[in-house]
Formats: sequence, structure tokens, C-alpha cells
Amino acid sequence: MKLKDMMFMSLFAAIMGVLAIFPPIPVPFIPVPIVAQTLGIMLAGGILGAKRGGLSILLFVFLVAVGAPLLTGGRGGLGVLIGPTGGYILSYPIAAWLIGYLTEKSIRSLTYWKLVLITTLGGVIVINIIGVTYLSILSNLPWGPTAISALVFLPGDLLKALIASAVIIKLNRVYPLIDSKKRNTY
Repeated sequence: MKLKDMMFMSLFAAIMGVLAIFPPIPVPFIPVPIVAQTLGIMLAGGILGAKRGGLSILLFVFLVAVGAPLLTGGRGGLGVLIGPTGGYILSYPIAAWLIGYLTEKSIRSLTYWKLVLITTLGGVIVINIIGVTYLSILSNLPWGPTAISALVFLPGDLLKALIASAVIIKLNRVYPLIDSKKRNTY
């Protein structure tokens, strides 16, 4: 792996930590807060691609696991990963990889709305399905009602998908990091 790749992966792991500065918004009926860090996942996958985006967020999750207080509210450690928010956090690298993979595959015909669909699939649907499933198993609650309670995340997550897609499109035009052989003009 090139030094440039490692620097970009470290940068996006750091961006995830910076997004923790925004305070979590607690939700009264679900033990998982609304956070800004899912924006970083969408950006990492869409800008770095599958491999580098997934690895950068995996690095972030590893740092959280060893105790770095990089999650909103200054949380970190293995306890966070086995708690109610664990499924959401553990899904972050998968979501970043999926967003990166789909972005790479459609880089030649990438439009804003196609990218909104990609970031929504990876950064909203995948994260929520894994997070809700984990929370449902951990809490010993039925999946359906747990999923319905997680709908509170949908408006904010869709807004983050719209913002991330605009940033990804602009950055890929001026400083493309995804393989230029796959690239065509927008």
C-alpha cells in the first residue's frame, strides 16, 4: 500500500473523530442517539473507493475498540461495541466499502442522483439494517418494532446522503482519488 493511500485513510479516520464533536441527539424511545458520523462514512466510501474507504473506517472502529474516545459524547472502548450502539458502529466499515464499491463501478456514469441512491443504500439502509438487527438481538425485542423505532434516523440520514453526495461529486471532479482508468467525464 502506498504512503499516499495510508495518509488518506488516516485522514478519513480523523474526520470521523472530528465529526464526534457534534453532540449526539438522544432519542427517548431507542438507546441509540442521532450522530453526525454517518456523514463521514458516506464521504470515505465515495471519495476513497471501496478498499481505502472501508479500511479507513475499519481503522476508526479499531481505534474505538482499543478505547480512543472518538465517538460522539467522547465514548470509546469495547463496551460501546457490545452495547446497544454496537451494531451500528460495526456496520460502518461495511457501509463505507459498499458505497466505495458502487461508486467505483458507476464512476463513468456517476451523477448526483445516482450517488444519492448509493449513499442512501450504504450509509442509511445497510447501517440501519445491521444496527437494528444487532439491537433487536441484544435487547431481546422483536425486529419489526425495533426497526420502526429506528425510523427516527431516516430524515437526518437522508439529509446527510444529500450533503455527502454533493461533496463527493465536487471532490471527484477536482481531485479524483478513485482509479482514473475507470473514470470518464461527468
